[in-house]
Amino acid sequence: MRKFTADKSSEGLRADVFLTRKFSKFTRSSLKQLFKSGLVKVNNMVAKSSRKVHPSDKITVDDRLLADVPPPLKLPVIYEDKDVIVVDKPAGVLTHSKGALNSEATIASSMRFKIDSAMHGNRAGIVHRLDRGTSGVIILAKNQVSLNYLQKQFSTRRAGKHYQAIVEGIPKPPHAVIDAPIARNPKRPQTFVVKSGGKASQTEYHTKRTITKQSKSYALLELKPLTGRTHQLRVHLKYIGHPVAGDPVYGRGGGRMMLHAQSLGITLPSGKKQLFKSPLPSAFREFFDGSK
Repeated sequence: MRKFTADKSSEGLRADVFLTRKFSKFTRSSLKQLFKSGLVKVNNMVAKSSRKVHPSDKITVDDRLLADVPPPLKLPVIYEDKDVIVVDKPAGVLTHSKGALNSEATIASSMRFKIDSAMHGNRAGIVHRLDRGTSGVIILAKNQVSLNYLQKQFSTRRAGKHYQAIVEGIPKPPHAVIDAPIARNPKRPQTFVVKSGGKASQTEYHTKRTITKQSKSYALLELKPLTGRTHQLRVHLKYIGHPVAGDPVYGRGGGRMMLHAQSLGITLPSGKKQLFKSPLPSAFREFFDGSK
């Protein structure tokens, strides 16, 4: 439990801003969880994050949540050496927490014990990210030198990434490159849209299988992102009218999002070229064949 008394310099501050100054390690958005959980009181009354602070106010904070470390997940390891670790990420798991407050186990927090202690923050070791609903191959760096080496391959498009997705409808033609710029959606800043003036983005797709279920058509696509924009595959597939099945943001939602990072080709810090693969999840096989 932490206790503070507001002084004149705090006059008129929002309570969440006040706490950000006291807990400098944490972002304002991270600390809002304390307010949502009723762990912040002003003058012995549970306070909202928007409450204005006045001189002499007594602020008490139950800060145990800030120190909580969620138990690590048992994650399938595809490969490991002194520089990197490659994990087969399950669907539904975050790559890293959105702030310093770790309210749930992530890939980053679960692998933290393997990462050089000199690397700090909730993203320590993270080279690239996969969306929560996306499963498959993800690589982490164990030290800063390896992180820089690997991230450069992603930024210069030398990392070979292939995905599998089940989409609504059957794209025509069966093989094409979607070349459409992507920008942040001003109406929903956490999402993205195809928009003139956005960042150049290209996605190649191949149709592998098709099926009709309950009068609806679906296709299994192999996807190769030629650029690396946030939500690129999901945005491009929505743009051509074939959103990823189960996508809660760009599609109809319902069930797991059918997007899987199948393989990653990359040169390791040792100089060795490697191709890491993750088998197609049982959910995909069941969707088409009704068997695991």
